[in-house]
Amino acid sequence: MPLKKVHPASKKKKAKKVNKSKKPPISVQGFRASGIACGIKRGRQKDLALILSDVPACVAGVLTKNRVKAAPVLFDQKRIPRGISRGVIINSGNANACTGKKGLADARRMVSITEDSTGSKRGQMLVSSTGVIGVPLPVEKITKGVTRLVKALSPTGWHTAAEAIMTTDSYPKTVWKRARIQSRTVTVVGIAKGAGMICPDMATMLAFFATDANITAPALKKALKGAVEQSFNNISVDNETSTNDMVLIFANARAGGKPIGPRSGGFSAFSRLLTELCLSLAHMIVMDGEGATRFIEFHIKGAATYKDARRAARALSGSLLVKTAFFGGDPNWGRIMAALGSSGIKMSPERVNIHFNKVPVVRGGLDTGKQKSAARAMKSRRVNVTVDLKTGKSSYRLWTTDLSRDYVSINSSYRT
Repeated sequence: MPLKKVHPASKKKKAKKVNKSKKPPISVQGFRASGIACGIKRGRQKDLALILSDVPACVAGVLTKNRVKAAPVLFDQKRIPRGISRGVIINSGNANACTGKKGLADARRMVSITEDSTGSKRGQMLVSSTGVIGVPLPVEKITKGVTRLVKALSPTGWHTAAEAIMTTDSYPKTVWKRARIQSRTVTVVGIAKGAGMICPDMATMLAFFATDANITAPALKKALKGAVEQSFNNISVDNETSTNDMVLIFANARAGGKPIGPRSGGFSAFSRLLTELCLSLAHMIVMDGEGATRFIEFHIKGAATYKDARRAARALSGSLLVKTAFFGGDPNWGRIMAALGSSGIKMSPERVNIHFNKVPVVRGGLDTGKQKSAARAMKSRRVNVTVDLKTGKSSYRLWTTDLSRDYVSINSSYRT
């Protein structure tokens, strides 16, 4: 049974209750959001979203490290450093990537018409796209839809916006939380999309956050970078990095109070709050991984260096043999040892211990004879794999999925 069926929104009978009658009242003061169908996708699927602050807000972003960058990424990477923005318009169904000068002109046009329609000053809006690469953006459909998109803006429109940015996702991903920071109640709301092409150093996904915290642009940038490093950069579904990866956060200061700076007392509290929400969305992306039947945590401990621990975890999450063994429920720990050995880390095989959901399968580099118990552990939808290298004190955690037949089916016919 696919892992994503565990999520309540994936069960048809319960989905109506969750998505219609019991939607949480997600909101953050001074922000509105919306999502509509403008015809990019087939049928009447939502494919255009807007997030807007009532006033100019501080903005920070983390963008893909792929050298092949989509037009929206190229556009935003020039505007984000200014540190001020009203919001972002997002389309799904078309990545506007590898589309040349026309694609960049289309991204500018999306932004310009949104600025005009929302009364924003020139230079205050950002843009994001996700979907098929190499296909011209149907910009006319988007520009015609902007008027309806703006009219649909609502303080509680986050769920529709989350629906509109989905591609192969099986459900919209939203999070929100309030916390007391520097004697003020601060709210952070986040939405994300992602299920395939997920890899560390910007997983293939989009995520957008809005907060009413009164935080400076340098502090916001620092908090986002740290949060992304501990969440979205620690997940993998298929070890593929996209052309469109983007995480943005907007802060409009509506909560009031003293500004939160990088060294102020409230910075740590805000960073923890943002990291918690980033991690929640990152886990949702993994659990919704294309064709996934298992949610796997690789915990590398006892590594000589942090770099070695990270390299070991990424070697395991990127190994097709390791991932397919988890799909089959086969406790073939030899594949893990082989992947570790080829990762280039410092290790002594005779010291290594490996556990599957606390079942010891390898001790001192040798089999423990716990194959039956290990096989039962691997049948769980969540499998925690702990690898103790016993060469140092560094550790690293990474979350990933197995690799199933459904993944091949989904991605072999993505365009058709």
